[in-house]
Amino acid sequence: MRRSYSVRKIQRHQRKPSELQLVSMIDIFTVLVTFLLMTAVFSRTVILELKLPPANAEFKEPPPGLQLEVVVRKDLLMVDDRNSGPLATFPNKEDGAYDYDALSQYLQRVKSKYPDKTDATVLLEPDTAYDTVVQVMDRIRVLEVSAGLNVEQYELFPDISIGDAPIVAGVNP
Repeated sequence: MRRSYSVRKIQRHQRKPSELQLVSMIDIFTVLVTFLLMTAVFSRTVILELKLPPANAEFKEPPPGLQLEVVVRKDLLMVDDRNSGPLATFPNKEDGAYDYDALSQYLQRVKSKYPDKTDATVLLEPDTAYDTVVQVMDRIRVLEVSAGLNVEQYELFPDISIGDAPIVAGVNP
């Protein structure tokens, strides 16, 4: 038997509203939050402390010994001693990429001769790519050696200062 529209309308208005099941909803949210926290990927940001020279720095006579500088140019990497001049030059590879491996090997030999030295200076040309700066600084700070399936890291020159590379005569900036 079919009820009339008015009877159904009256019955609809007389119904109690259904209650919200809060306990089961809290259970679902607890499981969801737990799952999201367990699967979240926490990124690790590495901050490298740089030592910049003060604006009013007076020139002091450098102490005897090695004053290590790595000069980054568009076509090469050069290792210098501030007192005596260039020590080694590493031109870019044929594909135009910097020869970071040769730089690491050379700095390893320098570290073996000067084991107590911890500071180095990176001198950059204008418009040097940020990735290049990071790669050079990483190679100066740490030497990575493969030992089977593991990669071991050895400290080279962790105290890094940065500055502008000297202008080469005859080259227009």
